[in-house]
Amino acid sequence: MSDSLPYTPPKVWKWDSENGGAFANINRPIAGPTHDKELPVGRHPLQLYSLATPNGVKVTVMLEELLARGISGAEYDAHLINISEGDQFGSGFVDICPNSKIPALVDHSTPKPTRVFESGAILLYLAEKFSAFLPEDSTKKPKCLSWLFWQMGSAPYLGGGFGHFYTYAPEKFEYPINRFAMEVKRQLDVLNRHLADNQYMCGDEYTIADMAIWPWYGALVSNKVYDAAEFLETHAYSNVNRWTQEIAAREPVKRGRMVNRAWGEASEQLRERHEASDFETSTWDKIGDDET
Repeated sequence: MSDSLPYTPPKVWKWDSENGGAFANINRPIAGPTHDKELPVGRHPLQLYSLATPNGVKVTVMLEELLARGISGAEYDAHLINISEGDQFGSGFVDICPNSKIPALVDHSTPKPTRVFESGAILLYLAEKFSAFLPEDSTKKPKCLSWLFWQMGSAPYLGGGFGHFYTYAPEKFEYPINRFAMEVKRQLDVLNRHLADNQYMCGDEYTIADMAIWPWYGALVSNKVYDAAEFLETHAYSNVNRWTQEIAAREPVKRGRMVNRAWGEASEQLRERHEASDFETSTWDKIGDDET
């Protein structure tokens, strides 16, 4: 079935700022800051600037897992970056992350502050810094890194591809939805086959590979993103669902999922995190609801 009249690309592409779907107001074909804005700095060495999208959740889960292991050096401040209002284009954020995508991390414990962007790079940086959640065995470490980079390469098909055309695009068209649905189901099958013989992505060891994959594919099969579980028949991927539920039950994961969340139930939000005690009282009361 044809979507509509065939589209003929022009000789030279021109940006139509009104044609971008749900995120048209923040998408643009150029980089760099749009305004001057310094970033806040808390009292801990690790300063995270993020939002509780899947990529942001990866890092807050990692930090909470490190703290649960008793690694005090992983104490952190998590500052909210409201991407719907363009916080990611402020000069301070762009200075850390030229790509203007959350999350971004600054480590002030090093002689000169270390700036890290891209969620996978942040996970790897923290794993190596604290010698945790990354296998030391020379045969297991490559496997972990392979799955970490699998996620980094695969998620754009899930989020930017399927998620965009199925949920956020201004119009729904058959071809792109079918094309990306097919790829997402293939990815779920990859995971399901692997998890048939493995408790976690790297065998019986919980690692940064799980922390990278779970916020995306765990959210998908749990119907927490895109409202597409029925469409994609995610119930059929029993091993992925088992793995998803097992990770979701971890207390550090529950906490990490709350950090920098500015939507949903108030009890599930911790818009900014500066101390472990912040989880005891909702920041809904501290900050208010002006940023929803």
